[in-house]
Amino acid sequence: MLYFLDWARFGIVDLPSYLLGTIIIVLLPGPNSLYVLTVTSQQGWKAGSWASLGIVLGDSVLMLAVAFGAASLLLEMPKLFLAIRWLGAFYLAWIGWGLIQSGLSSLKMQTEPARKVRTSSIANQLMRLHPLLAALGLSLTNPKAIFFFVSFFTQFVDPNFNQPALSFLYLAIVLQIISIAYLLVLMVLGQGLLELFRGHPKWSAVLWFVVGTFFIAVAIRLLII
Repeated sequence: MLYFLDWARFGIVDLPSYLLGTIIIVLLPGPNSLYVLTVTSQQGWKAGSWASLGIVLGDSVLMLAVAFGAASLLLEMPKLFLAIRWLGAFYLAWIGWGLIQSGLSSLKMQTEPARKVRTSSIANQLMRLHPLLAALGLSLTNPKAIFFFVSFFTQFVDPNFNQPALSFLYLAIVLQIISIAYLLVLMVLGQGLLELFRGHPKWSAVLWFVVGTFFIAVAIRLLII
């Protein structure tokens, strides 16, 4: 453990600044964290645990890709990057629209309790999708994350260190530890919201709608930038 704390051995410079920057970045709301919070608040901590595992696995794959040079491959193949980017945008939009449809159906059930409300096919498909697979898809269909990790990690890697892949792996492990801790906090918060939403189902529907709208907005941003 003490060996791991000696970050200079791994070609790392100014680890305290990296930790501060990582904490700030992790705390910024994004599709991954909002999905974990929403799933936990709707389906409980088990679903939130699966969603968190999907995010961790997806981010780990992207970070390993950074360590082993996938960013250079994407730069050399812009069409591949564009294809992954569009796939990610459509996937986000699909999840967002499903969340909105679920929220609207829930609201209709509250306002028209005697009437059988029909849920859209997209919402049904989303509800049947395992949280692990949905979260993993969210993480892996974000090619910009690869370039973010490259640009962020390189600020804290000693340019004279002869094993930069080891440095990237070290920074990735630290980031994942912080990310897992944050996801655990979100699960606790989501479990608390679950109890609250059971007594106020309309609030639950509003959460679905807000998060779904956010996902669609992010998808549109990916397509126009």
